[in-house]
Amino acid sequence: MGFEIKRFQGDVDEELICPICSGVLEDPLQAPACEHAFCRACINEWISRQPTCPVDRQAVTASQLRPVPRILRNLLSRLCTSCDNAPHGCNAVLKLDSLASHLVECEFNPKRPMPCEAGCGLVIPKDELAEHNCVRELRALIATQQSKLIDYQQELAEQRLIINEHKRELALLKEFMRAMRVSNPTMRALADQMEREEVIRWANSLTRARVTRWGGMISTPDDVLQVMMIKRSLSESGCPPHIIDDLMENCHERRWPPGLSSLETRQNNRRLYEKYICKRVPGKQAVLVLQCDNTHVDEHMMVEPGLVMIFAHGIE
Repeated sequence: MGFEIKRFQGDVDEELICPICSGVLEDPLQAPACEHAFCRACINEWISRQPTCPVDRQAVTASQLRPVPRILRNLLSRLCTSCDNAPHGCNAVLKLDSLASHLVECEFNPKRPMPCEAGCGLVIPKDELAEHNCVRELRALIATQQSKLIDYQQELAEQRLIINEHKRELALLKEFMRAMRVSNPTMRALADQMEREEVIRWANSLTRARVTRWGGMISTPDDVLQVMMIKRSLSESGCPPHIIDDLMENCHERRWPPGLSSLETRQNNRRLYEKYICKRVPGKQAVLVLQCDNTHVDEHMMVEPGLVMIFAHGIE
């Protein structure tokens, strides 16, 4: 719908009047052949009922409508109009092209967002301030948020079921491939590749760690520290099942490579530690040094599928 003519100062040219609503053109479009101009909302509603020009009845569709020429837009922008909030006390008279920005800041706008000064922190329309009740509004807000939370929890539960089903299917596929790899070289190569890619994806999901005190390394951790803490953390982080037992064995110096097998060799090779790319074992004073991340490291400092190093302190 167009703007009411009576709110404009002076006479308004006929070319700037919408033939449908008889108001001043608002966001105008024109027909392609006859070039008659109409408010966007007016002409779209008209065409939805009958695809013709309202003035001369020539056939026209919504896709054929186009913006009016710049000269017509310039004439519209120069018209002087009163504010929409004149009934509420605004006496501003401004160019039509400045109306939208003025309405956002107009202090007489009854729908202007205003912060509640009673302390609830809500922002509400100006004309609703008098009837605003902080307790009632906060209760309504809490109820809405609780309803959304319930919906999100239900959706999360459904997604977890789907994920678990996918994991089950993937586990079955892996078991099938492991059974086939014994007799089928092609399947063996494919299964090996899938397992390598699974380890790389898991490694990329872990946070990079920096060891500040290599002297704090525990080379002979006890079984409780290994099984009850580190293994659980690795499992919860998504560690591929086919390497988790090997990693746990590699917590102890008896399974470490030659360059780390004794206190003497570790002291001699300490300068080589800085080459390691370490990943944090989530929530623990321990790091993973995985083969897939450390292909640049000398062979005597690495073992498949990687090392688990536990520290008393010194992990960032």
